[in-house]
Amino acid sequence: MNTSIESIELALKPLRAELNSHKLYSNLASVKDIKTFMEQHVFAVWDFMSLLKALQNHLTNTSVPWIPVKHPSTARFINEIVLGEESDINELGEPNSHFEMYLDAMHQIGASTTDIEKFIIQIEKGISVSEAMTALNLPKATRDFVDFSFKIIATNASHKIASAFTFGREDVIPDMFFQIIKQSEQNNKASYSKLTYYLERHIELDGDEHGPLSLKMVEELCGNDQTKWNDVLETAKDALKYRIALWDGISTLILSNTVLA
Repeated sequence: MNTSIESIELALKPLRAELNSHKLYSNLASVKDIKTFMEQHVFAVWDFMSLLKALQNHLTNTSVPWIPVKHPSTARFINEIVLGEESDINELGEPNSHFEMYLDAMHQIGASTTDIEKFIIQIEKGISVSEAMTALNLPKATRDFVDFSFKIIATNASHKIASAFTFGREDVIPDMFFQIIKQSEQNNKASYSKLTYYLERHIELDGDEHGPLSLKMVEELCGNDQTKWNDVLETAKDALKYRIALWDGISTLILSNTVLA
């Protein structure tokens, strides 16, 4: 592995440790808490797709006439992720994006999809992401998280987008969800099969193969350009800081809902 990747991962350790030990996880104690979490996290599920599609535009040839790409292995990696994220197979054997699977899981668990559905309608009408976010009465941390993603996309710098994509996503939530869902299904005799399927599929696709390939993508995009490596580290740190801030915001929501209850 490139020493630059190793140095970046070393530099990110404190932020990753802060994220992985976040108070949010201990505050996720019930299905009600998961609903609150999902109602905000769904915006991160959505903007992940925009980061991915931005990478597809940069690293594969989506224009006509076609010409070969510079890094075929990276192009294959991106196309594989697009296939899995944008047109995967749901638990019924039907083609569906992971975003739509997440919405289905929200419906089944009883979480509100009103805000995200209003948001998508605005986007379909051609309203900018920033304006559509402002129109919703969302916590600042949720708005800031999405705004950061689109700020990175707007740079048109593929190495920065790849950094936010590679280093800025969570990996501990599924374990927490599984524990709560299993307990709740036993206690309430309810089924949350759609959320379980989404989480299991998420783990399967983001497993051993995608992690190393995403690091290789960053290596290929940066090469020996130290300025790009510096950009990658700065972007990765910012992405994790915004993720931590999002977790702070959701944790506050959960605690406030508990007090109100």
